[in-house]
Amino acid sequence: MAPRGPGLLVALLVLGLCALAASTKPSPCQCSRLSPKNRKNCGFPGITSDQCFAAGCCFDSSVAGVPWCFTPLPMQESEQCVMEVKSRKNCGYPGISQQDCASRKCCFSNTIPEVPWCFFPISVQGNRRKCSHLI
Repeated sequence: MAPRGPGLLVALLVLGLCALAASTKPSPCQCSRLSPKNRKNCGFPGITSDQCFAAGCCFDSSVAGVPWCFTPLPMQESEQCVMEVKSRKNCGYPGISQQDCASRKCCFSNTIPEVPWCFFPISVQGNRRKCSHLI
């Protein structure tokens, strides 16, 4: 029987690289624009910030009584479009296309039903809330 050491090592290396590629650190806006009361747990008790970020999650231990490692807001084409769904202000009409929405200089995301898919970016709403760096 031939030794399996090198083949096993290669397989583990490939799996490790795939895991790294799949979990990317979220942007500061994806983490800081989420209200602490709306955080969805993404870790386990005692998780470190490094472990949390390695899982593609946000980490903020400054607020007690809520998850410190939590799921980030969805990534958008522009940081101005990263916001909680309840913060969206309609910029279009039912059935608007992504192209028509873009022509209005608005954000578009059709992944969640029954909410505005075409919505104003944060700067247009007058809310110039900056992204704090939780990382």
